[in-house]
Amino acid sequence: MSAFRPYHRLALSPVALAATLVAAPVWAQDAAATNNQLETVTVTGIRASLESALNAKRQDKGIVDVIKAEDMGKFPDTNLAESLQRVPGVVIDRDAGEGRNISVRGLGGDFTRTRINGIEALATTGGTDSSGGANRTRAFDFNVFAADLFNSLTVRKSTSADVDEGSLGATVDLQTARPFDLKKFVAAVAVKGTYNEIRGKATPKASFLISNTFADKKIGVLLSGAYSKRQVYEEGFSTVRWDNGSSSGGWCSPLGVTPANPATTAATANTCGSAGVASDAATAPSARLPASQAATDAYNAASLATNFHPRLPRYGRLTHDQDRTGLTGSVQVRPTDTTVMTFDMLYSKLDATRQEDFLEAISFSRTLAQGGKPQTSVVEAQFAPSGQMVYGKFNGVDIRSESRFDKLTTEFTQPTLTVEQELTETVKLTLKGGRATSRFRNPIQTTTTLDAPNVNGYVYDARGDDRSPLITYGTLNPSDVNGALAIHGVPVGATGITNFTPSEIRIRPNGATNRQDVVTADVAWEAIPDLLTIKGGVSYKKFSFNSYEFRRTVETMNTLPAGTLPLSLVTTLDGFGKGQSLPAGSVTSWVIPNLDAIAGAYDIYCNCLKTGQAGGSGDFRLSSITNGNARGNNRSITETDTGSWLMGEFDTRLGGLPVRGNVGARYVKTSLSATGYLATGGGSPVTATRQYNDWLPSANVGVNVTKDFIVRAAAAKVMSRPPLPSLNPGGTLSTTGTLSYTGGNPALDPYRATTFDLSGEWYHSKNGFIGLGLFQKNIKSFVVTSGRNVAYKDTGLPMSLLPTNFTGDEIFTVSAPVNTEGGKLQGFEINVQQPFSFLPSWGKNFGLLANYTQVKSKMKYPSSQTATTTTYITEDLINLSPRSWNMSLYYDDGTFSGRISGSSRASFLQTVVFQNNQNEQGKNKTFNLDMSLGYKVNSQLELTFEATNLTNQANEQFISRAMNNVVVNNYTGREYILGGRYKF
Repeated sequence: MSAFRPYHRLALSPVALAATLVAAPVWAQDAAATNNQLETVTVTGIRASLESALNAKRQDKGIVDVIKAEDMGKFPDTNLAESLQRVPGVVIDRDAGEGRNISVRGLGGDFTRTRINGIEALATTGGTDSSGGANRTRAFDFNVFAADLFNSLTVRKSTSADVDEGSLGATVDLQTARPFDLKKFVAAVAVKGTYNEIRGKATPKASFLISNTFADKKIGVLLSGAYSKRQVYEEGFSTVRWDNGSSSGGWCSPLGVTPANPATTAATANTCGSAGVASDAATAPSARLPASQAATDAYNAASLATNFHPRLPRYGRLTHDQDRTGLTGSVQVRPTDTTVMTFDMLYSKLDATRQEDFLEAISFSRTLAQGGKPQTSVVEAQFAPSGQMVYGKFNGVDIRSESRFDKLTTEFTQPTLTVEQELTETVKLTLKGGRATSRFRNPIQTTTTLDAPNVNGYVYDARGDDRSPLITYGTLNPSDVNGALAIHGVPVGATGITNFTPSEIRIRPNGATNRQDVVTADVAWEAIPDLLTIKGGVSYKKFSFNSYEFRRTVETMNTLPAGTLPLSLVTTLDGFGKGQSLPAGSVTSWVIPNLDAIAGAYDIYCNCLKTGQAGGSGDFRLSSITNGNARGNNRSITETDTGSWLMGEFDTRLGGLPVRGNVGARYVKTSLSATGYLATGGGSPVTATRQYNDWLPSANVGVNVTKDFIVRAAAAKVMSRPPLPSLNPGGTLSTTGTLSYTGGNPALDPYRATTFDLSGEWYHSKNGFIGLGLFQKNIKSFVVTSGRNVAYKDTGLPMSLLPTNFTGDEIFTVSAPVNTEGGKLQGFEINVQQPFSFLPSWGKNFGLLANYTQVKSKMKYPSSQTATTTTYITEDLINLSPRSWNMSLYYDDGTFSGRISGSSRASFLQTVVFQNNQNEQGKNKTFNLDMSLGYKVNSQLELTFEATNLTNQANEQFISRAMNNVVVNNYTGREYILGGRYKF
């Protein structure tokens, strides 16, 4: 027998690891010893996967956690990201109530690499603006895939030389099923129905798997598939951002009121151009009529730079409809006892539409010319001690009903070929090649608006609940289809309305394609049987990224086409607010644009203006690089990475103690070519190139201090390539007058760090475990956007952009991403797995899983810039939650099983911004509670019931830690899943 076969089985075993952290586990009970022989106990389902996982954790040479399907096509959660969140140190970010991205030990998706069947991949899709929108980063969108397509998911927290570079946080391995792993004929089918309580609709889910081996188990074929439809409403209140009273020109000054601080507001010069609003702009302040003291106090309070109001207070409903289809196929051939060839194919398609309907007050974010605050008067106002507006009554407010419709699709394909060849009894060669392609398209992104100018008596009241305020609309009835909410075209002067922005049509199709080509060749030589294996390999990876976006050059609408009735262009949104506990008197219905009718009436997709329309002058054509607002998303990057590695794996004894681990190093060379567009010439292309090298040593050691207590230590140098948007060489370049550049920086170094891990694992009883892990990452070359003076030759831009008389030594004022000194990230994890096998009777079928992670890290972010200096503040690392925990209580007696799982994540920052006079923006803490039940009718049929988001957890985003001002507070509701699974 080849010496590699036991090793080969050991290498595969970690795919079962740490399902103990994720699923509702059931442990096999201790078999009773009779006549010095152990009774044979056969465990299946959850118990089998957890038992395998715990054994694999004990044997692995690194620090890894694994989630494994308890049976074919039966993953423990419906979403991969939601399964991952139950691993210690892993937290997720959700979009429309569904897990999308992950952070590992405080490091976000940009710092985590994902491999599928051993090939690095990047799957991206579109999302709501509040969740980051279309993904053009290195973060992996796990919601592209159905969970049923995979049978294991591995999180590698420590690195070794044989693991691909590119991660500071973790490497995530997704593995689809293969026929040789199943060994015999297997077929299973599952059908479920999902009901969302807010949407009030039931939608189907189905999956299947069929696998068999032939020709004396020398050929295996497997096919699996999954389909799901999801329809949910996401409803709530949002503000976009907050701003202070002195911005956008200040408020309209009431009669007789002089600003409390004229130096900080232009209110004395404001023109109140709203119907029904008192205006005395021509009257000197000293001669104005007396105003009430209440109005004076309200106006003065609202005008203070230290008091803040929502920029776009609005109710909103987002209608999410998505179809997700996935297929996997695997063919394995063993032509000889020493050769295995495997061809894996993965296909996934996520089709979705999303409609966003908002009822909003646009005046609070706009200048006078845009119909903004200088035309709006403050009648009443109250502010919290922190400066947050909690109540306000206003006149002259422009109200808008805005509808946006998106059609989105992501299509992912990945063929992979693996050849394993045992050259001798002690030498094994593994060849692997594949291409992972993710193609995201947003061919329709269209926004239309209805408008109602100069509404008096508008009230914003957050005194009862600042996350769900009461908004009333004074003289406007938002649900009246014959009311003031209507299309207001151009020119607006013809309607007698001044200082007002007409209704709009925005069309912004966009997309992005990621492609990863990978070829690797690895050799393993068992130099000393059972003691030392020498491994090495070479790799070639080519990553390409292409992004595009188009926008209309002009977006305001013309007057109604001849013969078109205004009523035909509107419809009504009803039933808003279910499950939100809205305050009494809240609006639950409002008029919205009828996009289909508007598209037909204005022929908005013709890329032109219809002739013969009143006010038909203008240019509605789509443009990309010639439109400054769209230009930044037209860019491409190609990275070619060539690497080699060498590593020794050992399993020996030291001082009488078993010691195992690995020591090695990886060398990688990165060649980069980035293309973007400068503002000159209506969008001039510019391409920049860059190369850099990295040596990445690593070591993992595990010592069995006793039979059941293991101490592990790991250290490594790691790197993560710069964010894709930061590498864009496009922007604005001036080579005359003041020499300057604003844009990306293709000369960026990667993030680099030195990592240290120390853990203790106590396997105190059969299937019982307590673990403590300590970790530290010394992060260097962190990337932030900063201003500085630098020689042109150091910007990373090509010399060809300079005039012929320039040398490249000229000093430019540059605002672009730059590498900074970074900082430390430190933390610890506690993991407990405890079956209650010590309890009598049915109590022994219970068990508990729990883990807790605490992380801290501070980084410097630029807060203000001049031509020569930048001021920094110190804040938490983006996406870092200082605390997170998970807990599952389970029961399983072999026939009936159930679990209830809670997951908590502390608040975290999404961006550190300095706009609208506020800085940090992030998400508040969350707590999600899920439940699942299963009943095995017989060995073939199982009935299941699941309930997710039992806490109806809101997506709650904030700006400013000091004020905790609400940005988004949306609900998606609870979901209930009923179904069955049949195994043939």
